[in-house]
Amino acid sequence: MGGATQVSVNPVLESSLDQEPKLRAIKELSESAALTSIPPEYAYSTTANGSSVSEPDDDPIPTIDFSLLTSGDPDKRSRVIQELGKACEEWGFFILVNHGLEERLVDAVMDACDEFFNLSEAEKKEFEGKHVLDPIQFGTSMSAAKAQRVFLWRDFLKVIVHPHFHFPNKPTGFSELAREYCKHSQKVARELLKGISESLGLEDCYIEKAMNLDSGYQSFVANLYPFCPQPELAMGLPPHSDPGLINFLIQKVEGLEVQYNGKWVNVNAPPNSFLVNIADHLQILTNGRYKSVIHRAELNKTAARISIVFVNGPSLDTVVSPAPELSGSDGHPPAYIPMKYKDYMVMQQNTKLGKSALDQVRLQIV
Repeated sequence: MGGATQVSVNPVLESSLDQEPKLRAIKELSESAALTSIPPEYAYSTTANGSSVSEPDDDPIPTIDFSLLTSGDPDKRSRVIQELGKACEEWGFFILVNHGLEERLVDAVMDACDEFFNLSEAEKKEFEGKHVLDPIQFGTSMSAAKAQRVFLWRDFLKVIVHPHFHFPNKPTGFSELAREYCKHSQKVARELLKGISESLGLEDCYIEKAMNLDSGYQSFVANLYPFCPQPELAMGLPPHSDPGLINFLIQKVEGLEVQYNGKWVNVNAPPNSFLVNIADHLQILTNGRYKSVIHRAELNKTAARISIVFVNGPSLDTVVSPAPELSGSDGHPPAYIPMKYKDYMVMQQNTKLGKSALDQVRLQIV
């Protein structure tokens, strides 16, 4: 679900994030009348990652009813907290229903994202960013992917919305809709993290305090995956995990796949649900007990797909390490080195996709 950049023929790639090449947006490329096949620089081999995909009926994805978490009924809350812990431990992913966000707002934000991507290239380039921590970034592909000399079939808008709210001033009304959407999503994330804290046997505000969530780093990421003439040869986003604690994704068109027990599972979610993935820093904080899920974005040749990801992370200056209560005395020594959240994010942008950033902070325990 992630960070990014832009697309051209035979570009010269730079290793520095501050010297990104001039690239065409994928939307512009996909709408070219002459496009009948993907340019060779977009060919992406998936054989190493496995192409076998199962449907949710074969591997039912956990579903968490958010209303039970906030119902005030101790028995219902206890039961859903157990389900939440099991989903985080076994899948690192779940579908969240009854979260209270009105579908009309979700639809309006989706439509506004579509309007943004339909702006002229000149208008969108007003919001180009070069560094992972820039408050507003429009671009294409992904910085970590470009470090591997790979081009992805994806345009994106990434905006930092907390602790300070930033947003493009185009199209009209987009910023106001996004602010309302983010405000509600923040409340849902806080309640979920309380439940996750309790599922670990900790006080409900443990994660909130340890990760300094009052100054937490949250971002709104809109991804556009235009229709692709050869979706079997290109990739929207390759297999990867996300930085952060828990991230929410919404989609109207299928395309998200998550890895479970060595297989890819297509995510077919009910209307107006959040797709929630556990991210790297919750795996670090829980000393590996809860898993940061590997996921990818597939393409299709019939329709464009937009996804919106709401990223919930610690404050940028928070040093994240395994919680003492979950490591040490019980025979499970700390498995990860401490690192500031902002340093981890920069490191991830300069390393290979997959879990290489997580691997770089993993201690070799003998």
